[in-house]
Amino acid sequence: MNVIGIIPARYESSRFPGKPLAMIGGTTMIERVYRQACKALDNVFVATDDERIHKHVLSFGGKSVMTSKNHRSGTDRCYEAFLRSGSDADVIVNIQGDEPFVEPEQIRSLVSLFPTDIATLVSPFAPDSKFSDLSDPNLVKVVIDKSSGRALYFSRSVIPYMRGEEPDTWASKHTYLRHIGMYAYRSDVLRHITALPHSTLEASEALEQLRWLEYGYEIRVAHSQIQTIGIDTPQDLKRAQRYADEHNL
Repeated sequence: MNVIGIIPARYESSRFPGKPLAMIGGTTMIERVYRQACKALDNVFVATDDERIHKHVLSFGGKSVMTSKNHRSGTDRCYEAFLRSGSDADVIVNIQGDEPFVEPEQIRSLVSLFPTDIATLVSPFAPDSKFSDLSDPNLVKVVIDKSSGRALYFSRSVIPYMRGEEPDTWASKHTYLRHIGMYAYRSDVLRHITALPHSTLEASEALEQLRWLEYGYEIRVAHSQIQTIGIDTPQDLKRAQRYADEHNL
């Protein structure tokens, strides 16, 4: 099976402009992501709409392709980059450009789920998690089936609801799953899902994966115990710097 990794990286961000070029321990965030991805995959590209990021990736020996500034999602940017790369890969892995400590094991876990339409990752909430953790709308929850690990639904709300139980005890009575937003797609599936019209579920929760489910695509999940650090704000960057210092990364 031929696999390619693509890392979407935009310069513009409402909360953190220039985020891919932010430094962590003397190395930019995008270089850290790229080098981690290359430990799992032989063929990796950065997909960007900004010349500064493009030139920076080339300067450290990475591969990069320029894409449109008008994409509505990283998935759309990923597909354009796949076409521009000239790759004939069977599977495309969409690796988040703001996860500088992504582990190769996580990428390999995604690839191991094929054949399927789409693969993604989940991580369990700790049993002592409070309801405030479970109900955080920025932490997307997912429920899966028992037989194949297929995703049934994703939500910013708490799913499932535990009737008759005190909310702060819910995590101790059920294993709640948090979605980690890394995806892998069959190449033909990626082509199809980027052409789908917006769906009502997607619009209600602002989650593009609900569009894929609503149109009947299978999303299988791999479980990861690895706690990654996603960087959305300058405050997150400080936390990532502390983590790098503590682990000599």
